[in-house]
Amino acid sequence: MRYALVLSEVGQGLRRNLSMVISVILVTFVSLTFVGTAIVLQLQITQMKSFWYDRAQVSIYMCTGFDSSDTCDGTDATPEQIDGIKTQLESDTLAPFIDDFFFEDHDAAYKNFTEQFAGNPVVDFAKPEQLNQTFWIKLKDPSQADVIKETFAGVAGVQSVTDQRSLLDRIFTVLNAASYTALSIAGLMLIAAVLLISTTIRLSAFSRRREIGIMRLVGASNRFIQTPFILEGIIAALVGAVLASAATVAIVKFFVQGFLAVNVPFTSYITTAQSLVVPPILIVLGVVLSGFAAKVAITRYLRV
Repeated sequence: MRYALVLSEVGQGLRRNLSMVISVILVTFVSLTFVGTAIVLQLQITQMKSFWYDRAQVSIYMCTGFDSSDTCDGTDATPEQIDGIKTQLESDTLAPFIDDFFFEDHDAAYKNFTEQFAGNPVVDFAKPEQLNQTFWIKLKDPSQADVIKETFAGVAGVQSVTDQRSLLDRIFTVLNAASYTALSIAGLMLIAAVLLISTTIRLSAFSRRREIGIMRLVGASNRFIQTPFILEGIIAALVGAVLASAATVAIVKFFVQGFLAVNVPFTSYITTAQSLVVPPILIVLGVVLSGFAAKVAITRYLRV
């Protein structure tokens, strides 16, 4: 195969259909940016799960004088009930599951409440005795929270036992939904990109139908005829994929690390180095899809 001639044909095709090529680049760029964003979001969710699940605690809320639940009779948990919970937590039965725990009384709970909601009018109405006294428990294995829940659920003086992991699961469910939404949009955009690449190749082939006819008359193989058109599609998609890769890394560098990590530092964020796994995926995906679309389009055209 004469590579110089093939490359010359590719250059001519790109110049003749410049507007369509730019359209392919833009559609590929947008669709693969959605794909890259979805991948980054999944990486971030995994990072946050690892960070928060390791720190998730189980809380045992003691009764207050304002609670009339089944295990509370409208009176504050007694010192004896609190000591009973503490004794059980320190027992040999639960020791293998518990890494550490501490007790927060009314005054400590009120202090944390006022700090957390400083400037909120609700602070003016809250009183220490309205806030639950709480045992905060850190488990050696957070997945074994059911052991604590089963031990203390229904015990006199205990209002409720809460596993923070269940609250985190709701947050991660929302984040996963956002990730899947981005992937769905990306899928639609990729379909649009494939159709646009196919149309571009067919138009390019139609504009050079005389040259294709002459090539057939002189005995050029289908492979020789098809290669320039396939390369046109791959080059256009490759440019879009590179731009999408740069955009994805930029999102992590300037938005995640440059903004979120500075202004919302309560969790762990993925690094720019971690985001570098995304560009190879986007480039391979763009090249494969464009090559497939171009191959199908030119093969069908040459059969007509």
